[in-house]
Parts: sequence; C-alpha cells; structure tokens
Amino acid sequence: MTDDVLDPPEPIDKDYPVTPVPGHARRTALSLVVVLVGFTVFTPTMLAGATIGPAFPFWSLLGVVLAGSTILGCYVALMGYVGARAGLTTVVMARRSFGMRGSKLASVLLGGTQIGWYGVVVGTIGDLTAQAAGWETFAPRAAIMVVTSALMCVTALYGYRGMYWASLVATPLVLVLAVWVAVRSVSDAGGFDALAAIEPVATMSVATAITTVVGTFASAGTQAPNWTRFARSGRSAVLACLLAFLIGNGAMVVFGAIGALTTGEADFVLVLFNLGLIGWGVFLLFGNLWTSNADTAYAFGVAGAELLDRPSKTPFIIVGSVIGTVLALTGVQNNLITYLGLLGTFIPPLGGVIIADYFCRWRQGVPDTHTLPAVEPRNLIAYAVGCVAAYVTGQLEMGIPPLLGIVLAAGLVVLLQRGRTPAPSPA
Repeated sequence: MTDDVLDPPEPIDKDYPVTPVPGHARRTALSLVVVLVGFTVFTPTMLAGATIGPAFPFWSLLGVVLAGSTILGCYVALMGYVGARAGLTTVVMARRSFGMRGSKLASVLLGGTQIGWYGVVVGTIGDLTAQAAGWETFAPRAAIMVVTSALMCVTALYGYRGMYWASLVATPLVLVLAVWVAVRSVSDAGGFDALAAIEPVATMSVATAITTVVGTFASAGTQAPNWTRFARSGRSAVLACLLAFLIGNGAMVVFGAIGALTTGEADFVLVLFNLGLIGWGVFLLFGNLWTSNADTAYAFGVAGAELLDRPSKTPFIIVGSVIGTVLALTGVQNNLITYLGLLGTFIPPLGGVIIADYFCRWRQGVPDTHTLPAVEPRNLIAYAVGCVAAYVTGQLEMGIPPLLGIVLAAGLVVLLQRGRTPAPSPA
C-alpha cells in the first residue's frame, strides 16, 4: 500500500494541485488557522445574520448560530481531516470516490461555483467603493474591479504562501475593526440589556435559521482540503477547521445580526459609511474580500487542473479570474446569488460521499497496483440521492437540507460500499 504522505515525484507546480503534498511541504497548525480564518472572515456572511437576527430574541439567536456553526464546523473538520490524511485537494480526492471521469462532475461544480462567487465579490467591491467615493459613472467602478481582481489573482498564484501572508496581514485588522464596530453598535443601542430587549419583527423557523447558518459556508467548506492537505496531522487540520468555521464564521453571522438589530444595516462596511468612517469602511472592504477571494481563485485553479488533468493551477487561476471579472463588469453581483445558493444545495452531499468513502475504503492508503475506475456508480447514486433530498426538503422548508444531504449521501456510501476495499488491478 502506498502512503499518501510520502514524497511523490516532484511536480511542475510547487503547490501540488494534483499530487499529494509531501512531508517537507507540510505546514503548522497556526499557519492553517491563519489561512482558514482569513477565508471565513467574510463580510457577506453578515447578510445571513441580518436575515435571521430580526426573527429571534437575541439570546435565542445566539443558540441558533451556535447550533448551525457546530454542524458546519464538524462537517468541515471531517473534510479537513480527510484532506490532511490524503494530502489531496477535494477535487482530486473525488477521483477515488467517483472515478477518473466521474470526478469531473466535482470539478465543474466546485470550480464553476467559485468563479461565480469570485465575480460577485469583485462586483461588490466596485459597487461599494463607488458608493463611498460618490462615483456615478461606470469607468472608475470598472477600474476598481479590474485592479482588485488582478491583486487577488496574483495572491492566488503564489499559492498557499501568498494566501498565508495576505491573511496574516489583513485578517487581524479586519477582526479588530469588526469587533470595535459591533461594540460601538451595541453601545449606541443602549447596551446588551437593550439589545436583548428588542422584540422579533420577523418570523422564521429554527430549522430554516440553522439552515441559513450552515449554508453560509457549506459549499466553500467542502473545499477545506485544498488547504488542510498542507497540515502535518489530521488533528491539526481538525483544530484549524473548528476555529475557522465554528468560531470565525459564527462570529461574522453574529456581527451581521447585531448590525441589523441595532442599526438596520447588516454589512459592516455600510455601517462604517453611515458612521462617517468611509476610509475605514473601504479598508475593511478591501482587506476582507481580498483574502477571501484569493482563496476562491485558488479553489477554481486547482479544480481546473484536475478537470483537464494538468499539473499546474496557474493558467486556470488566470482564466477563471478573467471570467469572474467579466461577470462582475456585467453586474453579476445583482442577479447570481440565487443561482449560487442553489448550487450550494448540490455541493455538500459531495463532501458527504468523500468523507464516508475515505473511511470505508481509503484509510489505509492506495494499493500500489490499484487503478481507479472511470466511474464509481455506487457513490454517484449516493450523491444523487443526497442532492434530491436536500433540494426537496429545502423547497418544502423541512429540516436542515444541507445536513440532510450530507448525512444521507454518507449513509448510502457506507451501505453500498460495505465490505468493499480497493483491490489491486489484475497483472
């Protein structure tokens, strides 16, 4: 059996987009925390908090956020553990679970979704910067989009190292600013007692609210192995994922809820604008979205490398960034959110299949002579059933659709793959 952590032949791309990350390239747990927290400290996540905040008393709201963040954190931690043990990205691990051709579905879904989000974020930066500066013409807004997209693209091209340094510089400053604004908003509202006394003005079921929290990063969290594959151990990957997705993502949801309850505004950038702190608002906007969107560009880069069986992510990052920028220039941020949310329904079951398949068949590594099949029909069936269940329950507003999709897909893999282990190919 081969060990995933042993050094493979040296690849063209030093970031190992389609091969296991060797032992000498592994990173510390602190390094992973910096990168993943930079990924999850994402101001658009506050919109989820603004959606659920007015529907619950404040202390009940915290319980909802804790429940949703716990589900999300545990799911991503499992994905991160598998990525660290295998040393592979999500889309490359999909080759084992879905076959060499079946894995292309994962690359299209994950890569395509991330290009769409990249365009939404670039467009958002352009629009909010124009609002802050009072620009009414298209040209300066377009220039901001192009320049910021180029910055994000270059950061992603530097791979893990580029994202680490961008997160190390920007994330602490963004967090300090976000906490300061939250404290000021609570103070202006009359303190926590006044905040807790605010009566709900909207209605939403607990299940729907938890689903909203889980959905903030269920799609992106499925790609956690893109970064945890650099972990030195599965334990450090789990720790980094829990800190980032349970605490970091949960905090952003709470910040958004506080903004909605105290000022009527969810986005801290706009809160800063309303407070007259336009400079700080623009800084928060750039610092936050720069780190998160660089991670997004990296994700569609490695997806492209797997899709077309190329050893380097570089051309796919560049092409994807160009496509995302064009989408932003056409106003994609105004009409793509629903579509991307729909794709989010179909991505979490993918992670459920990969997690369950790893523990069923791949914990001991890959046999030296094993050849992956073109398609793994059992796992494709499990994935399809998980997607249908998540979609139907989402339409009916029943239960927690992302969680149901993950659990059902994983359970079917365990049932259908029971007793099967990877066998060597015939000589």
